[in-house]
Amino acid sequence: MEAWVEQLQEEVNTLKRLKKFIHVTPDEEDAISTMKTKWGTTPYFASLMDPDDPNCPIRKQVIPSKKEQENVFGMENYLVWKENRDTEEIRPDSIARQYRDRVAFTITDICANYCRHCFRKEVVVDRDLKLRMDVEEGLEWISEHKEVRDVLITGGDPFILSDDKIEYLIVKLREISHLQMIRFHTRVPIVLPQRITRGLMKVLSGFHKVPIWLNTQCNHPKELTEETAKAVHGLLSCGISVGNQGVLLKGINDDVETFRELHRKLLATRIRPYYMFYCEPAPGIDHFRTPVEKGAELIRDAIRGHTSGLAQPMYVIATNIGKIPLMPDYYIADKNEKEYKLKNYQGKITTIPTI
Repeated sequence: MEAWVEQLQEEVNTLKRLKKFIHVTPDEEDAISTMKTKWGTTPYFASLMDPDDPNCPIRKQVIPSKKEQENVFGMENYLVWKENRDTEEIRPDSIARQYRDRVAFTITDICANYCRHCFRKEVVVDRDLKLRMDVEEGLEWISEHKEVRDVLITGGDPFILSDDKIEYLIVKLREISHLQMIRFHTRVPIVLPQRITRGLMKVLSGFHKVPIWLNTQCNHPKELTEETAKAVHGLLSCGISVGNQGVLLKGINDDVETFRELHRKLLATRIRPYYMFYCEPAPGIDHFRTPVEKGAELIRDAIRGHTSGLAQPMYVIATNIGKIPLMPDYYIADKNEKEYKLKNYQGKITTIPTI
């Protein structure tokens, strides 16, 4: 049996299994015992938890909390709104759309790790929203819509599928003449690096006219291990670029020191920071949400001038009309008819001529 399959079969999704890794607090046990919610992670990711600290950033992303039952700001029917599922356009449940020329192809509701902050919580975690994730329906729809040039394969986690199913999906998409790009969004390099096997690398490798790109989600430097670094190197060696789409999470990565270390360590692991998402207004995740301005402040105070520009993600919020940048113009301090005054990360001022 392959190691990644064994990890999934030994999923840490009961109190008994969880107690092998951490000292479960009364609050954690109460939430697990009383809440009807999908939860669980791999033994590998569970091993990264601090056994004695309930504020461990990995524990908070994995273990249910009673705070998920509080919902002041989360939008009702959020995913229907966010993914434009209540429109005149007829689409299969597997196709989500915010842009004319690209779509998200949702092929599974199964994950290796059930993130407590998931914006697809209604489908993946709480299971309140039922979607028909029919791959053939999705492929047929994409083939009929010639304006679509870019497909993001997502879920759940698409890399939970077998090598054969992933290969079939890639082959069928590459047969669609108007497609120019295939993207995968998967957390397995972070939560299940054992999944990056020789078999999967063979499926993904090689030069193709329609390239494959991959983005993962890493939110805290503690998640970046030697196992993840080896998995990422394997992906790069077969021609797959790896980016990070992190989520700004209160109490997990919203301080300067952690934010800086996360982005430095991502680069050291050969993962390029791509997006840092504001935590979306999905229901039941209010406790993870920071003020909107926080992400821009962290990029200014933790990254600009303190590490390579390669480490700077674009700070955005994902909405029903697409991703919207949330970076205010911190750096133009003033301007007049003759010059702009520019301010750097230290507050120093310089000038350039006005055009």
